Amino acid sequence: MAFVITELCRDEKAAVCLDVCPVNCIVLTDTQYVINPDICIDCGACELVCPVEAIYFEDDLPTEYNSATLLALNHFRN
Repeated sequence: MAFVITELCRDEKAAVCLDVCPVNCIVLTDTQYVINPDICIDCGACELVCPVEAIYFEDDLPTEYNSATLLALNHFRN
């Protein structure tokens, strides 16, 4: 997984990230948008346009948002 959308997205859901993602790897769950790590090409376009700065490169993810990684992984688990 390269990029992670945190719970900062839950109230915003501006979806600007959907418009810029070249591979359509971002989907809406019951609570927020998540990035499919198997499809993401690590371009970072979503991170640049997020109006609430809810998207982080996984290595830069603050520890208080670690649950966001689990949310995405669980959502896309086969």
